[in-house]
Amino acid sequence: MSSQKAAEIASRLDRLPPSKTIWTMVILISLGGVFEFYDLFFTGYVAPGMVQAGLFKPESLGIFAALGPLKVAGFGTFVFATFAGLWLGALLFGYVADRFGRRVVFTWSLVWYMICTAIMAFQTTGFAIDIWRFIAGIGIGVELVTIDTYISELMPSSERGRAYAINQFITFCVVPVVAFLAFVLKGTQPFGLDYWRVVILIGTVGAAVVWVLRRHIPESPRWLARHGRVEEAERIIADIERRVAAEKGVTLPTPQAVQPEKEGRGSLSEIFGPLYLKRTIIMSIFNMAQVIGFYGFAAWVPTLLMHRGIHVTHSLEYAFIIAIANPFGPLIGSLFADKFERKTQIIGGLAIMGIVIALFSQSSSPALLIVLGVLFTLAANVMSYAYHNYQAELFPTRVRARAVGFVYSWSRLAAAFAGLAIGVLINGYGVPGVAVFIAISMILGIFMILLGPSTRGLSLEKISH
Repeated sequence: MSSQKAAEIASRLDRLPPSKTIWTMVILISLGGVFEFYDLFFTGYVAPGMVQAGLFKPESLGIFAALGPLKVAGFGTFVFATFAGLWLGALLFGYVADRFGRRVVFTWSLVWYMICTAIMAFQTTGFAIDIWRFIAGIGIGVELVTIDTYISELMPSSERGRAYAINQFITFCVVPVVAFLAFVLKGTQPFGLDYWRVVILIGTVGAAVVWVLRRHIPESPRWLARHGRVEEAERIIADIERRVAAEKGVTLPTPQAVQPEKEGRGSLSEIFGPLYLKRTIIMSIFNMAQVIGFYGFAAWVPTLLMHRGIHVTHSLEYAFIIAIANPFGPLIGSLFADKFERKTQIIGGLAIMGIVIALFSQSSSPALLIVLGVLFTLAANVMSYAYHNYQAELFPTRVRARAVGFVYSWSRLAAAFAGLAIGVLINGYGVPGVAVFIAISMILGIFMILLGPSTRGLSLEKISH
C-alpha cells in the first residue's frame, strides 16, 4: 500500500510545471548546503594562516605527529580529519534520513556542524583542531547526503538536472567568498582573533540563518508515503499543487501512471542485492576516483600555485581569482542539465579535468595558471552537480539516503587518504606527480560511469526498476 501511494504521489509531483513554488524549496535547501560548502572549501584558504601559527608542528599535533615521516607538512592531518569525519557521517549515519525523515535530519545536522565548528575555531593545538574538525565532519557528511536525497524527491523528473545545477550554483557561490575573506583578512586580527579563526566562525554565524528558513521547507511527500504517513503526504502535495495552480493560472495536467517501487525492507543490505549491487559498486569506485581530482585541486590550489613558483601572498590572490569560477560551472550547466544524459556530463567533466591538470603541471606563467585553474574548476563543478543528481536517482526512496551515504562515503575516505598522498607527492615529485595521480583517477571515474544506466527524464520509480 505504501509503495502504491508513493507512486501516486510521485506521479502528481512529476507532472508539475516549472514554478516559483517548487524552485523556492530548492533554493531554501541549497542555502543549507551553502555553509557545508563554506566549511569544506575554507580548508585550502585557512591553511597558510594555521601553518604560520605553528599549529601543525610536531609538538602541537600530539599523536598525529607520527605522520611526520610521510612528509605531509602537518596540515595534511587537518585534511585527513575533515574527510575522515565526512566518511563516518555519510557511511554510518546516512540511514537517519531514511528513518527519521529528510527535513528533521537536514535541520539537526546543520546544528551539529555549527556547534562543533565554533568550538574548533577556538582551539590552540593542532591535535584539538583535528579532533573537532573530525567531529564537525560527521554532521556535514550527514547533511550533504540528506540534501541530495531531498532534492531528488521534491523535483519533477523533467527538472531534476537543472535543480541540481542551481543547487550547486548557490552552494558554490560561497567558495569565492571564502577565498576573498582569506585574502583580505590575511595578516589581520579582527576582534583580536587570528584571521583564519574569523573565517571559520563566519560560516557558523551564517548557518544560523538557515535554521530560521527551514520552516518553509516541507517534508518529502515520497518519504512520508513510503512510511505510511499518507495523510501528511497528501496534505503537503495538495498544498504544493494548489500553490502551483494558482501561480500558473492553469489546471494541472492529469498525472501519468507510475510503476510503484518494489516492496523491500528498507535496509542497507538491499543495495548489495542483485538489482542494485552493480550500481553500488560503480558509484563507490567512481566516488573514490572523482574526489581525488575535485578536492585534490580545490583544497590544495594555493599550495599547488606556490609549487609552480608563485609567492605565498600571490598564491592566495590567484586562488581567489580561480575560486570565482566555482559557481559558474553549475550555472552554465543549468542550460543543458536536462538536455543531455547525466553520464555524458559527468564523463565530459572528468575528461577536461584530466587534460587541464596535465597542462597546469607544466605551466609557470601566472596568467596561464589562472586560466587553467578556472577551466579545471568549471569542469569539476559541471561534473559535480551531474553526479550528485545521478547517484541519488539510482536507488529507491526506501533506501535512497542509506545508498547515497554508502557510495558517497567512499569519496570521503578516498579524500582523507588523498590529502596525505598529495602531501607526499607534492614534496617528492612536485605538481607533475600530483597531476599524474589526478589524471589516472579521472580515467578510472570515466570507465565506471560508462557502466551505469541512463536516467534522464525518467521518474525515480522507473529508474529504481
